[in-house]
Amino acid sequence: MDQVFKVDPVTQLRRFAYLVTPNESSFETLEEVPDYIVESLPYFTISVILEAVIIGIRDKKWLRVNDTVSSISAGLLMTAVKTLFKSLEILAYIWVYENYRIFELPWNSAWTWVICMLTFDFAYYWFHRAAHEVNVLWAAHQVHHSSEEYNLSTALRQSVVQHYTSWIFYVPMALAIPTPVMLVHAQFNLLYQFWIHTELVSSLGPLEYILNTPSHHRVHHGRNPYCIDKNYAGTLIIWDRMFGTFQAEGEKVVYGLTHPLNSWNPVWIQVCHFTHILKTVWTTPGFGNKLSVIFKGPGWMPGTPRLGNPEDIPKVSAPVEVYNPAMSVWLQLYVAFHYFVNQAVFTLYLDNHQYMGYVIGLACCLYVVYTLTCIGSICDNKWYAPFIEIARCILVVGFDMIYLSNKSVPELSFLPSSLRNGIHAGSVVFWLLFLTLSKTEKIKDS
Repeated sequence: MDQVFKVDPVTQLRRFAYLVTPNESSFETLEEVPDYIVESLPYFTISVILEAVIIGIRDKKWLRVNDTVSSISAGLLMTAVKTLFKSLEILAYIWVYENYRIFELPWNSAWTWVICMLTFDFAYYWFHRAAHEVNVLWAAHQVHHSSEEYNLSTALRQSVVQHYTSWIFYVPMALAIPTPVMLVHAQFNLLYQFWIHTELVSSLGPLEYILNTPSHHRVHHGRNPYCIDKNYAGTLIIWDRMFGTFQAEGEKVVYGLTHPLNSWNPVWIQVCHFTHILKTVWTTPGFGNKLSVIFKGPGWMPGTPRLGNPEDIPKVSAPVEVYNPAMSVWLQLYVAFHYFVNQAVFTLYLDNHQYMGYVIGLACCLYVVYTLTCIGSICDNKWYAPFIEIARCILVVGFDMIYLSNKSVPELSFLPSSLRNGIHAGSVVFWLLFLTLSKTEKIKDS
């Protein structure tokens, strides 16, 4: 755990705001580049809790357990997949840099650092715009927009597959910019976008003309007609102002997708729009139209402009009714308990995965997916939730008794016995409560 917490809070705050110097964030080799995202995981959690406390005290409005867990679960899934297939997203960049670079900017130059910051942010703008205007790319990116809330936890709602397509937009940088420099800015650009997912900050004054701010990004997450396809910026809003996609915040923003998913299933949230595209392609006549379904805008249909007909966007105004199946306080405590246990185990896994074989790592990630799916089914009030949840609890206890207690899987020795015993005790007590409450509340398929 020491590795995860080695960053002091002030340094982490500067990283969130992109207030780092070239000297402290320039590296010659890929092996030297820190995993800033993993190091930030504890600070993500602290920031989400702190924001929730402030909003709760100020507005008497509390975070919804189901939405918050759903958002952070998407982030965990994305991190798990990146841990298993980390090299894939930078493999093309390395190959182009090693074989086709036109010239080599020095890795330790402040000018290289600044050029990379601007170039990466410019490339991000065009990737982000494409992710909204190309249906197959939107299928991945819609995960981030699926929350009907807007808070710091929303920033963690990420697609599992998006970074396997976004690299295409950054490869041209490999003609001159060293891979370690690019990787540093890829992480800082993402970290910067964490803190702008909040309603606590109304305006930053003159900085609104230059930086992407919470106000600008609230518009981007809106489903009001005036918000659609606006403010694609990562760090600098100047790109939107230059290319005609800027929109200032106006009427109260209604967040989420134009057609809400109404589900907390983490896997379904990731794949739902891909299935929608396949069904639409199958039913749309004409080969050209089928290609258009894939590569034109999400709202396109035969006879409409490339991005669809703006008149077809549902008109909404705040307040709106959001998807929020009823959950008792006890069920929310149950979900919160098992979610935080799962996150603690996953954090330990991230800090030790380099010592594991691929099979063990894959098994750990599949368990995380299963746990999050169980939690999602509970939040959705699905009839099968008690059954898959008891199966999960039995799996955990049985695996520990057969393998971990006898140390048959030494790669998982990072799990302390005290944590395992706590998990077992909590699983039994909380599952009995869950079973009782689920019968009392007559959980059924919604």
